[in-house]
Amino acid sequence: MKKLWLHSVRVYLRLGMFFYFKKVVVHNIENIPKDKPVLLLGNHQNALLDPLLIATKGSRFSFFLTRAAVFKKKFISNLLGSLQMLPVYRIRDGWNNLANNNAIFETCSELLKDGEVIVIFPEGNHNLARRVRPLSKGFTRIVFDTLEKYPDLDLQLVPVGLNYVHAAKFSDSAALFFGKPISAKEFTSDNRNEGVVKLKSKIQIELMKLTTHIPSENYESDLLLLQDLNVDFLNPQEVNSCIANNFNDCKVKPKSKFQFLKRVFKILLIINLIIPYAVWKFFAEPKVVDLEFKSTFRFTIALTLVPIWLLVITMLLVLYFSWAIGLFYLSFSLVLALLAIKW
Repeated sequence: MKKLWLHSVRVYLRLGMFFYFKKVVVHNIENIPKDKPVLLLGNHQNALLDPLLIATKGSRFSFFLTRAAVFKKKFISNLLGSLQMLPVYRIRDGWNNLANNNAIFETCSELLKDGEVIVIFPEGNHNLARRVRPLSKGFTRIVFDTLEKYPDLDLQLVPVGLNYVHAAKFSDSAALFFGKPISAKEFTSDNRNEGVVKLKSKIQIELMKLTTHIPSENYESDLLLLQDLNVDFLNPQEVNSCIANNFNDCKVKPKSKFQFLKRVFKILLIINLIIPYAVWKFFAEPKVVDLEFKSTFRFTIALTLVPIWLLVITMLLVLYFSWAIGLFYLSFSLVLALLAIKW
């Protein structure tokens, strides 16, 4: 039953992702070992959409370390638990709660011993900045605690680069780059602190290869220059090369010739989804304080209210007119969404 539930949720999320993103490109998915315990270590820009992309595009079902604040309500906690999410506590959750991480980390060790996959975002928080931020050492504790308990375990670490064209906007495009697996045993030594430093450095370097990394010095001006050049943020290797070469010989994306038509289709889509759009625009969006959560709340509205709205309108047309008209409306709506989002 659990597998059926997870498969069903993943199928629905994949459908939602298909209609939310213009495109999602996945590179080197074969780098995730199929029969070994794995830690997937990703950069963290776009709040809930980061783990959802890994969950829907990854080759294996994963467990996710998730900030404990979202587990406060019992129903939400049970729902997240059914989706293999584990709460992790931070200083902002209170010093007294940090001790709860001991049990969570022990759970992670047992899951890895059983050959499972765990997703961690070692930056510790999310931020839309196009750079890899300093990594926290929480993930290293899981690695070394697990290897101390199970020294023969062939634990593999796979860095994951998540890249967005414009993470806070709609419709967006994304690219996932799965790095080559790294054996955790390479970092074990008599000096654990030395191993922690080497492991953090290695993962940070690998993440900087898999996503756009604009150094913090002159960040704003460099970002504006890259945007003016219209570089392809879905190709971080090219963008990073552009930065390293002082913005010379940068590869750029050709600009679309159909922007006017895309705007027309988008306006028509808004009219067709006027109630869900109004809920988002006038009730949900004004309450989003952190820009990093904007896409998360927008996607949630799209995943819940939009299907309900379309089904209600379809059934009303069927009741008052005919099945043919109802099905025509539903088909028209889906085609319109594809033209507005995918073009």
